[in-house]
Amino acid sequence: MPKFYARRRLGFLAAFTGLIASAGLLNGPAASAALPTPVSAATARSYLATLTVKTESRTGYDRDLFPHWITQSGACNTRETVLKRDGSGVVTDSSCAATSGSWYSPYDGATWSAAADVDIDHLVPLAEAWDSGAGAWTTSRRQSFANDLTRPQLLAVTDNVNQSKGDQDPATWIPSRTAYRCTYARAWVQVKYYYDLSVDSAEKSALQNQLANC
Repeated sequence: MPKFYARRRLGFLAAFTGLIASAGLLNGPAASAALPTPVSAATARSYLATLTVKTESRTGYDRDLFPHWITQSGACNTRETVLKRDGSGVVTDSSCAATSGSWYSPYDGATWSAAADVDIDHLVPLAEAWDSGAGAWTTSRRQSFANDLTRPQLLAVTDNVNQSKGDQDPATWIPSRTAYRCTYARAWVQVKYYYDLSVDSAEKSALQNQLANC
């Protein structure tokens, strides 16, 4: 190939690579959470319209009433399974504990390289589920809820962000990263709809506002 055309080709490849990088295709997060894809915003809005609206009660709640982090496969429990699902390059030891990897938290956009810096969030918190109907469930159903890998209910996120969220619903807490708020609202409604949980009036209003922007 003549040197002139070779230089042009190299110049084109460099420009093309720069274009991809500037678009964020090469410089995205080191890992991205693999939450099961929630229903569409339109479906979430239709689900939300059917949810019972009632005042919530926490009487009798105890976290231990929701058996969580049960064994999922081999030596891996639910937490370890989600860490592997949501992480990038995750290496585990013989007991399935993550010894290295990278985790991107979609709530705040932070990336972590130590599993100890990551919590597995119950998107609809256990206490919130209790408040809105789970108090009447069997222990078996509460266990299914607390370890649900099929619905968009479990997600690896920054530990202190998860702790600041606590048991709050969308009326008082939503992800600081605005790009994830629609996904969060859609997932919240889908989980509540699937488990036939109620919403309170402030929670419903907040979800309507979020879904209107999706």
